[in-house]
Amino acid sequence: MVDANTQLRPASALLPALGAMTSLQALVALALFAPGVVAPRAHIEVWQLSLFSCAVFTIGIPASFWGGGLIARMGSLRIASLCAVAIGISMALAAFGTTAALLAAGLCLGLAFGPETPASAALLARLVTTERRAFVFSVRQTGNQIGAVCGSLVLPAVAVSLGPAWCYAAVGACALIAILLYEWLRPAYAGKATPPPELDLRGRLALVTSDRRIATLALASMPFSAMQVSLNTVFVTLGTRELGLNHIEAGMALACAQAGGLIGRLGWGFVAMRLNASRAVLVVIGLGMAFCAALLGLDGASLGRTGQFAIAALFGLTASGWNGVFVAEIARLAPQDRVGETTGAVLTASYAGLLAAPAVVSILDGAASLGAAFFALAGLALCGTLALMWGDHGKAGQ
Repeated sequence: MVDANTQLRPASALLPALGAMTSLQALVALALFAPGVVAPRAHIEVWQLSLFSCAVFTIGIPASFWGGGLIARMGSLRIASLCAVAIGISMALAAFGTTAALLAAGLCLGLAFGPETPASAALLARLVTTERRAFVFSVRQTGNQIGAVCGSLVLPAVAVSLGPAWCYAAVGACALIAILLYEWLRPAYAGKATPPPELDLRGRLALVTSDRRIATLALASMPFSAMQVSLNTVFVTLGTRELGLNHIEAGMALACAQAGGLIGRLGWGFVAMRLNASRAVLVVIGLGMAFCAALLGLDGASLGRTGQFAIAALFGLTASGWNGVFVAEIARLAPQDRVGETTGAVLTASYAGLLAAPAVVSILDGAASLGAAFFALAGLALCGTLALMWGDHGKAGQ
C-alpha cells in the first residue's frame, strides 16, 4: 500500500500507476473523438458535434475545479473508475443518435473530462522523483494522442462494417475493462493519511492566485489551449481555403502536426527533465507556437508544400506538445497535499480557453479570415509566454 504521507518512488509502484492513468486519458480522448469519427456514417451534422464538444467543456470546467476535494477523499484510482463509469454512460447515450442524446452524452462525458488530469497529477506527484517528474507527466499526457490515433484507425472500420452504435459499444467495453483494472490496482495505492480539510471557493482560488508562478501558468494555459484546439479542429479548413492545399494534402499536413504533438509530449518532457527547467521549456514552446501560427496566418500560402508540412509539424510539436511539462510544473509548485486541487483549479483556465476558442475563431473568420484568426491566436500565445517569463521571477507577494 502506498501511504499518502510518504513518497514511494520505486518503478514497481510508479509504472502501474502511470499505465493506468495514461489509459484513462486515452479512454477519455477515445470517447471525445468518437462522435466526430463516426459522424459521416451516423449523419451527425457539424453543429451537433459542436454542441457535444461545448457540453463536454461546460461540465468539465466545474468538474475540474471542484474535483480535487473528491480526489483527496476517495483516491485517484477510485476517481478513475468513476470517470470510466461516466464514459460508459456517455457512450450509451450517444448511441441513440439524436441531438438530445448527444447533448446528454457530452454533459456526462464532461464528468470524466474534468477530473481525470487532476486525479493523475495527485497520484503521480507522490510516486515520481523531482528529477523525472516532467518526463513522467509528459508520458502520461500521450494518452490523448493514443486515444485519438486508436479512434481514427479502428472506429471508422467498425462504423462501416457494423454500424455507428457498435463504435460507441466498443468504447463502452473499453471503459468496463478499465474499471476492472482501476479497482484491481486501487488497494495498492490507497493512502492511509486523513485527507486535508475541504477548501471553499476562496480557498481554491487562493491555490492559484497566492503564488504568482502558478497564476501565470493559469494565464498562459488559456491561449495555449485555444491554440491547440484550433489547430486540431480548423487547420484542415485553413489549409484548403487559404494555404492552397487540397483536402488530402491538408489532412496529411494535420497528420504531420499530430505526429509532431506526440513527439513533443515525449521530447519536451525529456528536455525539461535533463535540464531541470520546465518553465524555460514552456517559454520556448510558447514562442514556437506563436511563430508558427503567425507565419501560417500571415503568409502561409507562400511557403510551398515542403515548408507548409514542416511548419505544420513544428506547430504540432509546440501547440500539442506542451501539456505534460505544464502539468508537471503545476505539481512542482503546488502544496504537496493539494496537488489534485491545484491542478484542477489551474486547468479550469485551460478548459476556459478550449471553450472560448471556437467562438473567437468563428468571429474573426467572419470578420476577416482564418489566417487572421491564427495570427490573433499567435498574439495571445505570445502574451501568455511573456506572462510565464514574468511569473518566473517571483513567488507570492513579490
